[in-house]
Amino acid sequence: MSDAPKLALRLSSAMSADASVRLAVVAEQSGFSTVWFAENPYQRGVLPAVAACAGATGRIDLGVGVFNPYNRHPTLMAMEMGALDELSSGRAILGIGSGVPAWVECITPYRRPLEAVRDAVSITRRLLSGQEVNYSGKMYSANGVRLEYDLTRSQVPVHVAAMGQRMLLLCGELADGLLIGNMCPPAFTQRASDRLREGAARVPRQPPREMTKYLPCVVHQDGNVARKIARNAIGKTLSSFWQAYQAAPAALSAIRDGNEIETDRFEKALARLANGEPGERVLDDTFVEAYGVAGTTDDCVEQVLSLKNSGVTQVTLTMLGDAPEQNMRQLGAALSGI
Repeated sequence: MSDAPKLALRLSSAMSADASVRLAVVAEQSGFSTVWFAENPYQRGVLPAVAACAGATGRIDLGVGVFNPYNRHPTLMAMEMGALDELSSGRAILGIGSGVPAWVECITPYRRPLEAVRDAVSITRRLLSGQEVNYSGKMYSANGVRLEYDLTRSQVPVHVAAMGQRMLLLCGELADGLLIGNMCPPAFTQRASDRLREGAARVPRQPPREMTKYLPCVVHQDGNVARKIARNAIGKTLSSFWQAYQAAPAALSAIRDGNEIETDRFEKALARLANGEPGERVLDDTFVEAYGVAGTTDDCVEQVLSLKNSGVTQVTLTMLGDAPEQNMRQLGAALSGI
């Protein structure tokens, strides 16, 4: 896959650890580079699934995408990620984000997300490099703290999930990689590349090497069937995100701007989705092109390859449909010779 973005698999915390292991093993066999574990509110915590996959695989990287500091203090993130890196023989990746405002507000006030992420990255990076940390941040601090076990390597990679312009600048300044979540259209990715370079230049340092893009994916021998499934999935996620991010205008902008869908049509679609209409009735294929990967194997390969032009180095797929293992093998085989 030297001329193509790397493939990665996104697993949901709605899955059991056993189901996660089955898919992670196939992803590794199919040449995928990473499994990213999404920890969603009030579903399973991801750590058991990551640990189980670490024991069942030997090469594929294992990324937590993402922890947020509102429900997990940065020192705890470092404790857990150092242990996962040990268990996986140096394959762990830590993703940090500010969380979804509506979900965070269920347990604690959503305050100063930029400062919260800056503090979390600063503390975890130092702890995971074996340093004693004396850090006083605007949201989180750690004083006289060191991890009291031998670390597997000198640094666990830390990636930042970002949608707003200031968070993208912070990612360019501090992180090893950028995580671009679901429902961000391709045009967002190009703007993100520019912000990463701008943030890195402030330090100065080289921009983050990795840019990971999350996308729902449906592969089917009948492309129309694939796109119908994708429209339903995109409709549910788009509606959920639009409601959950109402307190974060920058995130709404990331979802909406550059999707090449007329504003009036986009707003009418959101209203119909909010009223419970299924995506297959509300959305057309322009929404699939903006927010997903869907079609035959050849269609999906073409869509994955197109993302490289915007700077994406890793395409992370949530495999939908009835045959995710088969579909991963098909995509891996099709991209292996490119």
